[in-house]
Amino acid sequence: MFAQRDFRLLWAGQTVSRLGSSVTTVALPLVAVLTLDAGPLATGLLTSAIWLPWLLFGLPAGVWVGRVSRRAVMIGCNLGSAALFASVPVAGWFGVLTMAHLLAVAFLGGVCSVFFDAADQAYLPELVAPEDLIEGNAKLTGSGSAAEVAGRGLAGLIVQLVGAAAGLLIDAVSFLIAAGTLLRIRSRPEPVVREQTGMLGQVREGLSFLLGDPYLRAFLCFGAAANFALMGYQSILALFLVRAAGIAPGWVGALASAAAVGGVLGSLAARPLCRPLGTARGTRIVLLTVAPFGLLMPLAGPGLGTALYVLGSLAVVAAVVLCNIVLGSFRQSYTPPELLTRVAAGSMFAVHATIPLGALAGGALGAVIGLRATMWVMTGLLTLAGTLPLFSPLRTVRELPTAPPGTGKIVG
Repeated sequence: MFAQRDFRLLWAGQTVSRLGSSVTTVALPLVAVLTLDAGPLATGLLTSAIWLPWLLFGLPAGVWVGRVSRRAVMIGCNLGSAALFASVPVAGWFGVLTMAHLLAVAFLGGVCSVFFDAADQAYLPELVAPEDLIEGNAKLTGSGSAAEVAGRGLAGLIVQLVGAAAGLLIDAVSFLIAAGTLLRIRSRPEPVVREQTGMLGQVREGLSFLLGDPYLRAFLCFGAAANFALMGYQSILALFLVRAAGIAPGWVGALASAAAVGGVLGSLAARPLCRPLGTARGTRIVLLTVAPFGLLMPLAGPGLGTALYVLGSLAVVAAVVLCNIVLGSFRQSYTPPELLTRVAAGSMFAVHATIPLGALAGGALGAVIGLRATMWVMTGLLTLAGTLPLFSPLRTVRELPTAPPGTGKIVG
């Protein structure tokens, strides 16, 4: 894959951008807390502002992006994000930074993310052959996970040395680098556009294909349920580790980074696992044997309990990332090109919608039944979510098909 110049440029830009974004994940809320003295409500609103665009624009983004060059959309979103995040330290230097400014940056940055992700899902199949999609997604996801691990550690150092607001300049520069790499890509495929009904009709057509296909429907339910459970325990994780598990606060960040290493492991294992076993069979094995290791996390405690938590969190993240790579690659090759941006956006809309719901449920359960009990509930739900793809033809086939029935392709 790295021998292909265009993919190499895409990979480099995406990796640098993920590094910068992981810095912002830490730095942006710290700007609110340290610079503007924000309280819990304000920081909660800041988090909500990042995810709200998925609910507002997730479905129409798939239609709009499908009409234009995916590469142009991605470049525009990168440039817009660079300007947005650079505006925070500039406003801070002039003494005019406000919470309203931060909320606007979070919301508009989320809008850029919605359109970028919708375009990104359809762009990789334009650059690589269908048989290389798993490897391409694995390399993009693996380097992104590694960048996330490094970025979280780098963020603390940057905030300490130059301040939280100035730290956002790292993200702004990373977006400019990502835009530059996209500009250098030589392949310029034209978007697949069909004259058809208006916005609502096109959204409905994409959703009909997504919900009507037994594979895509089952994978959509899995993604939505898994995100609900993941956010359900992650929303209380810091409190659980410190207050219920008795782990020193200084170790919480290290444990989070250790879990993120699972993303690297999952991306490295995707292609070697699926090549001999088959994409469907490999996914089944991971869902049924690796995902249940998440049930070790509620056993967290000092000593051996810490090791059990690390093993469980590593396994969960590795399983989720591997399944995302395989199932995402399947969706990219299986969906007709003219529907891909709409199907991808519809899927992302659904799986992102459960994120705030899971966070709210985790917090509410934590207050009612306790932190450790909530961890058991959410990790149990995550294990059950892993069975949802089995309510599809995935449970009987060796390889996931490369095209819907009736297209004339041999699917193996």
